[in-house]
Amino acid sequence: MVSSSATTHIFSFDDLLRLIAQISWVLFALYAVLTFILNVRKDGFTLALIRLFSFRVLVPLLLVIGLSLLSAALVFIQPEEVGVVISILTPGGIRPQPLRPGLHFIFPVLENEVKYPTYWQTYTMAGRPNEGQKFGDDSIRARTSDGQEVRLDTSIIFRLDPEQAVELHSDWQSRYIEDFVRPVVRGLVRTQVSQFTVKEVNSSSRKDLETTLDRLLHDELADKGLIVDQFILRDIAFTPEYAAAIEHKQVALEGEEQKKHEAQQLRNLAEGQRDQAKTIADGEAAAILTKAKAQAEALQAYAKILKENPNLITYEYVQKLSPSIRTMLVPNNAPLILPLADMLNASPAATMTAGSLVTTTLSATPTPLPTLMPTPRSQTVPN
Repeated sequence: MVSSSATTHIFSFDDLLRLIAQISWVLFALYAVLTFILNVRKDGFTLALIRLFSFRVLVPLLLVIGLSLLSAALVFIQPEEVGVVISILTPGGIRPQPLRPGLHFIFPVLENEVKYPTYWQTYTMAGRPNEGQKFGDDSIRARTSDGQEVRLDTSIIFRLDPEQAVELHSDWQSRYIEDFVRPVVRGLVRTQVSQFTVKEVNSSSRKDLETTLDRLLHDELADKGLIVDQFILRDIAFTPEYAAAIEHKQVALEGEEQKKHEAQQLRNLAEGQRDQAKTIADGEAAAILTKAKAQAEALQAYAKILKENPNLITYEYVQKLSPSIRTMLVPNNAPLILPLADMLNASPAATMTAGSLVTTTLSATPTPLPTLMPTPRSQTVPN
């Protein structure tokens, strides 16, 4: 805000001098007319006309002329401007060096200045009304390499190079935007768009198109004294038929993607079930393996015990006999083991015979038996 008000104040001072000169001419004209009318009433027309060249009239006239010449001689160039001096005193009719920001003196009547802005300017060509420099549809129509028509909204940000202001004035004067910048931008855009297909223009190649145009405009405008800051490809519009085709294709692609997503979900579910079944099977197999390993270790331990106590197998055999067996024939060299409680309840006729002497032992505690049990020679007697 400070720089803006300062610029306005200096600008007002520059114009104020011209305004004062113009007001001075108006006041002098009123003064001369009034003096002439009074002299006509007093001395007549002829004498009044002669008195217009008197000291009382010439002195104000000289003051007004001097003020006008001073206002024409003093030129102030704003910080955001550069001046070009048109002079009949210089060969070629123009000063070779532009006027930089500040206060300058030129020869009034013989010279006059033309000011050009050096700040950044934006020139927009768009399809919407009131969006660009021209009212209505000002977008750039171009055709792609495959014959499709596209409409492009563009903007270019540029400024005048102060060092080349004289050359720019000599070539284009104040017409440099409409007669140079605008045609160059539209021509280069059409040329470059024709190098791409409509699909490329509507894809990631759009950035390549924008970059290429930015580089070409930098080079093209720099030769004429203009510095390009940035070229912007704001929007690309297609014909209604092509836009509808793209929309239908996009809908079909989205449907296909949805089907792929559903199929992937089914595959993921099946893989999850398979992994779960595999995990269960692996767990069961591991449990069986662990159980078998435990049984093997138990058998090894049991075999070790049997090896150290051979009669243990006979004991185990007797423990697994049926509870209904009261009497049993055993080899002649093996003692007879009878449960004491059953013998007390058994009938006197219950006897056991053998091929040799039978030894009967009535004891509650089992006696050791041989390692191997021979096959009995007679049938057992049930209760």
